Amino acid sequence: MKKVIALVLVMMFCVSGLALADAKPEIRMGTNANFPPYEYHEYIDDVDKIVGIDAEIADAVAEYLGYTLVIDDMDFGAIITAVQTGKIDFGMAGMTVTEERLESVNFSSTYATGIQAIIVPEGSEIASADDLFVEGKNYIIGVQESTTGDLYCTWDIEDEGLGTVERFKNGADAVQALVTGKVDCVVIDNEPAKAFIAVNEGLTILETAYAVEDYAIAIAKENTELLDKINGALAALTEDGTIPAIIAKYIPAEEAAE
Repeated sequence: MKKVIALVLVMMFCVSGLALADAKPEIRMGTNANFPPYEYHEYIDDVDKIVGIDAEIADAVAEYLGYTLVIDDMDFGAIITAVQTGKIDFGMAGMTVTEERLESVNFSSTYATGIQAIIVPEGSEIASADDLFVEGKNYIIGVQESTTGDLYCTWDIEDEGLGTVERFKNGADAVQALVTGKVDCVVIDNEPAKAFIAVNEGLTILETAYAVEDYAIAIAKENTELLDKINGALAALTEDGTIPAIIAKYIPAEEAAE
């Protein structure tokens, strides 16, 4: 009997050991999950999860490199410091590369480009992005709340006293406000913008974008090995269509029909 028990225990330890051996190491991503469609909270099967373009691309990168992804939600301003101190392995939050940030961290190659378009009624006196910054005009700008368009227009225009930002729950509501004359223009991601004007006669997209952003992943300066690995994964996942498919999933033309 003792031999049987001992054999069972040995088998249990062996199975446990195999499970541990098969377990993937964790890689930790820092983000600020308040930037749809790149990262935001969503309840899935009654569980609060961080989803979005960045979350899915990061998960694909982690899987490609043989890691299990763990996402830490934090203040956007804390991400660079968290990368520097090793609290997280990389930062990914719709983050653009700037000279100031490059003093603190390295950045991967670009994995996505965000274009903020400006929708206006045909014949509008707003003919370019520069027209929004003319003192005394005080245009009312419609945006989807918490998006890049909201952030930029708030910082660049509303905070500077050059106009008013009206925030809507979704892009369709912002465009409807434009159609009814409640706002003078709408600043929104380019792909939904193209679909919105396709189903709303009398609207057009300005040739000049409000902003063009290249998004990249922040990595500690000393961790060049991880930088090289992530760049390799981004290149492979772009070539095989994984990353373009993820972006298309979250920025579909169908959004305009909702």
